[in-house]
Amino acid sequence: MILSQISYLDCVVFLIFLVPQLLLRVGVWRLVIWLTGAFPSLIFQVFVIPYQFIRDRYLTPYEHRSPFVKRATPFQDFVIRCVRYAFAFMPAFLGRIFFSKPVALPFLRFRMLRHGYVTAPLRWQEIKRPGFRGIWIIHNQQEQPDVIVYYCHGGGFSMGSSFFYMEFLLAWVALLKEAGYRNPALFALEYTLVPDAVYPTQLQETLAGYEYVLSIAQDSTRICVGGDSAGATLILSFLLYITDHPELRHQKPGLAVMISPWVTIVSRNNRNTASDYLNSNSLELYGRQYIGPKVPSNDPLVSPGNCTDVKKWTDASPEQGWYFLFGSEEVLGPETRQLISLLDSTGVPVDFYEEKGGIHAWPVASLYLGATKDERLHGLRAIVRVTRDRITTILA
Repeated sequence: MILSQISYLDCVVFLIFLVPQLLLRVGVWRLVIWLTGAFPSLIFQVFVIPYQFIRDRYLTPYEHRSPFVKRATPFQDFVIRCVRYAFAFMPAFLGRIFFSKPVALPFLRFRMLRHGYVTAPLRWQEIKRPGFRGIWIIHNQQEQPDVIVYYCHGGGFSMGSSFFYMEFLLAWVALLKEAGYRNPALFALEYTLVPDAVYPTQLQETLAGYEYVLSIAQDSTRICVGGDSAGATLILSFLLYITDHPELRHQKPGLAVMISPWVTIVSRNNRNTASDYLNSNSLELYGRQYIGPKVPSNDPLVSPGNCTDVKKWTDASPEQGWYFLFGSEEVLGPETRQLISLLDSTGVPVDFYEEKGGIHAWPVASLYLGATKDERLHGLRAIVRVTRDRITTILA
């Protein structure tokens, strides 16, 4: 199921689903208090964002525009400017409603109906077990899967849900089927968000989710683990964790796909760029909230970039190596490049795609914002190609 680009109508409908949930889950008074404090800034941005959009896009000579503005459509450019403001100034307790199931799932169903789908061609089910929960998607529920993606979503540990990523995840499974896999499947972990819990709760849930996937896959080399942003952090932490646990060390996944990983939670290398919608101050705030008061911020299990032990990373690496996707303009880009360089010294296959002018998690965002089908699926198709090349023994 590959849907078209998000439209202005979609944006309006999304707000229609969002507003009642904000009132119900945040509360009228808490919302009023926040709006009262934020009102001057919101009004200011109503004028500033359009002004900057026009100035940067139409009044600035092309050679002086930011790399992302040079490549983006007007719609993409304007949406990312709004996201940049929201990430910098909107509190997480509001942000998590934006990405929550009661908003994201009705919105997906609306988009499906707009494209003529009453039900999704691929069915999903919610899995709730002691210690973890998530979403299971499989092409044919009656047959054993021949490849399983185990995915952790992003959102700064404080926002996000697999339901918000559902369109992306369904497209991923559909493309795996097109690539020749007989019965592809995907399990997306719904880990506990901050402040409901902090580290190591999310790592423990990641481990429990992997053990669940293992019980279905029967062969760990059939598993491709992946994540974006904070979700990629959890996968990196999980892979480092199993190096010290023999019962899991011989059950490493076949491949790891890292989309814009948050490699080092607190790092001076995380510096703002003119293009990216993330900013280093908000990242550090979210990161420290995730780490909590009891764990040092340089602990490699909470912040994997702090591990510089080549042997450790060799032991942690999946059987068929790594594939990284990130943008050249990312705040998190320097730490990602350092990790790739370190992994190169392990002798394990490490491939990456650094998109020129790209911003954070663009392979995910472009599925919704891409102007053409090729642009929307560019990142996913690259991931599927690598998966097909590395996990080949189970192809139909």
